[in-house]
Amino acid sequence: MIKINEAAKIAGVSVRTLHYYDKIGLLKPSQVAENGYRLYGETDFARLQQILFFKELEFPLEAIKAILDNPRFDRRKALEAQKELLTAKKSRLESIIVSVDKTLHAIEGGSTMSKQEMFEPFDMKKIEEHQRKYEQEVKERYGDSETYAQSRSRTAGYKEDDWRRIQGEVDVIYKRIADAMDGDAGSEEAQLAIDAWRQHITDHYYECTPEIFRGLGDMYVADQRFTDNIDKYRTGLAAFMRDAMHIYCDRLN
Repeated sequence: MIKINEAAKIAGVSVRTLHYYDKIGLLKPSQVAENGYRLYGETDFARLQQILFFKELEFPLEAIKAILDNPRFDRRKALEAQKELLTAKKSRLESIIVSVDKTLHAIEGGSTMSKQEMFEPFDMKKIEEHQRKYEQEVKERYGDSETYAQSRSRTAGYKEDDWRRIQGEVDVIYKRIADAMDGDAGSEEAQLAIDAWRQHITDHYYECTPEIFRGLGDMYVADQRFTDNIDKYRTGLAAFMRDAMHIYCDRLN
């Protein structure tokens, strides 16, 4: 396990960035030591690499989080698509460099450039086509397009303070549910906390229908990444939440 300062140096990002990613739930360290030190492991570095790839391709942080948190996320397929997009970006940059050389040569009187030659490297059609293709693939692969669109629309304007406030709400609700683990998943205390969790999702991301909510509960246990993240609040919390969410949805019918 590697401390946050060293992790930041390895990844070429600031410690402040890693703190921020932790606050918004984009990248939580595998462990937090008793002295409060954040410790990062191999899975954390793999996720951070994906975050940086997506950022290079100008994906917003909220979309990156939704993609990486989805249990159907396939790292190999993501890397293949990212390589295709980055290769297109590289070709465009190389064309721009060639255009700079031609322009310098023209200024020195060696040749003249047509208007088409001057602006040809700035044609974004190909790379935008790749981007649209990949974004559509993301929508199809990582969830219902309407839900995805709702989430992107609602979170598009969130600032750092908004994400900090939202993560604070998550902490409060998770701890509230964890406290209810001393009783039954169907208890009033647990069910009120679970209702608050569903309302939180609806308020900040998308309309969380009973069907979606039940599926989320299953995902918290089926996907080890979710389980590990949730169980940081209390061992067994992910499974308890699934059971409580199932009971909650059953009572709505």
